[in-house]
Amino acid sequence: MDKRAMIFEQGPIRPPNEARSLLLRFTRNCPWNKCSFCHVFKGRTFERRPVEEIKRDIDAVRAIIDDIHSLSWSLGGSGRITQTVLNHVLTQPDYNECYRHVAMWHAYGNGGVFIQDANSLIMRTEDLSEVLTYLRKQAPGVRRVTSYGRSSTLARKSVEDLAAIRKAGLDRIHVGLESGSDAVLKFIHKGCTAEDHIEAGRKVVEAGLTLSEYIMPGIGGKKWTGEHATETAKVLNAIDPHFIRLRSTRIPEPAPLYQDLMEGRFEPVSDDDMVREIRLMIDSLDGIHGTLTSDHIMNLLEEVEGSFPDDKQRMLDVIDRYLALPDEERLLFRLGRRGGALRTLDDLNNPMLRTRLEIALRDLQAEMGGNIEMVLKELGDRYL
Repeated sequence: MDKRAMIFEQGPIRPPNEARSLLLRFTRNCPWNKCSFCHVFKGRTFERRPVEEIKRDIDAVRAIIDDIHSLSWSLGGSGRITQTVLNHVLTQPDYNECYRHVAMWHAYGNGGVFIQDANSLIMRTEDLSEVLTYLRKQAPGVRRVTSYGRSSTLARKSVEDLAAIRKAGLDRIHVGLESGSDAVLKFIHKGCTAEDHIEAGRKVVEAGLTLSEYIMPGIGGKKWTGEHATETAKVLNAIDPHFIRLRSTRIPEPAPLYQDLMEGRFEPVSDDDMVREIRLMIDSLDGIHGTLTSDHIMNLLEEVEGSFPDDKQRMLDVIDRYLALPDEERLLFRLGRRGGALRTLDDLNNPMLRTRLEIALRDLQAEMGGNIEMVLKELGDRYL
């Protein structure tokens, strides 16, 4: 087969922790597509891909894997994806992006597959189970399969359906909980309620699937910041998910929420108030046993992560340490974090990094005057 014909379809987004996963598109775009903070699928029509079409994509992945093994033998790699093999694939014009994606996944991946797009759980249980079973058969080296799923969709499925999907090969579901406040959920047009989130989450856990709940600190704005934190904690306490993933709110211009911002209907919280909001949420979590992660570059305090209940106090201590810093120190850390120079609070103690940041901050303050917050916003918006 012509290597340029070995192609399969991929969607536009994935979670940060799926960076090394193989990306396969089972559906196109988002069936809801009304969340005001999201611009990714606006103007696009949702489609369920036919089962046979998905299977052809899986066949293409298998053909690429087999071809890479043959290439490895011809280049002296004895079937292994050596650096020589990888360099050949990445530099020669005969190989398309799909081929290179599979090669990188084979070389550096963790055996994970992420199913795109926004809500593939909306597929008929029988169809989803069929393609998952086929995927596991054609790619026996796969160790974990993950998908996005909307709470409104999951709440409509039975535990038996979800268990059948798990048995067919799905291991983990990422759910955009965003908030546990009904007022916030209504404002951002999430299309579900706190009770929907609870029902869906409990079903996923009962079915034996691993559940990741995404939280958006700051999505309630100044109006609902406290309610957003405490009500989100209540929903998480009721579900007890395996993972809680923080994704701090930033609003891209194409998103409908940006218009709310411009017209005064949404007033964003500051970085420091967002940290306080996260603290209130963590402090309100009780009786849960999962892991909180801060694995998105937009989060200010990456080191606020750990397992409950053992690491709860340590996470609160990290936040308190940041909030106790003098104003100038917090500003310096924010600049370093948004600029990609710092990852932890201890990085502020690195003399070389600190000197560079102090010079940069001084220059920016001289150039921008009182508009340093605009600079920090622009730095953060690079990651949208």
